[in-house]
Amino acid sequence: MIAAAQLRAARALLGIDQRRLAELSGLSVPTIQRMEASGAMIRGQVDSLMKLIGALELAGVELIADRASSQVGGCGVRLKADYDLARVQSDATAAKYRVRNVA
Repeated sequence: MIAAAQLRAARALLGIDQRRLAELSGLSVPTIQRMEASGAMIRGQVDSLMKLIGALELAGVELIADRASSQVGGCGVRLKADYDLARVQSDATAAKYRVRNVA
């Protein structure tokens, strides 16, 4: 699962707006807005959540689950060691194709 705060933090780490995340994930901007406005854990269709998580992971974000090993606890996000800004900013069509084939 992914929390709304994690989604907003992931976008901030990547330096992308909701429109760009929608392009990368194959979701609509209103869907991204609704997910970010959720109270805590994002609820939605499994397919949409898988596209979102897949796009974030392909872009270089690692989602840290609540109670995962960390010094202070809680959920969060971090950039993967192999993060590549150019890949995030590359052609959205290619990213959408990869996300669809992951699910």
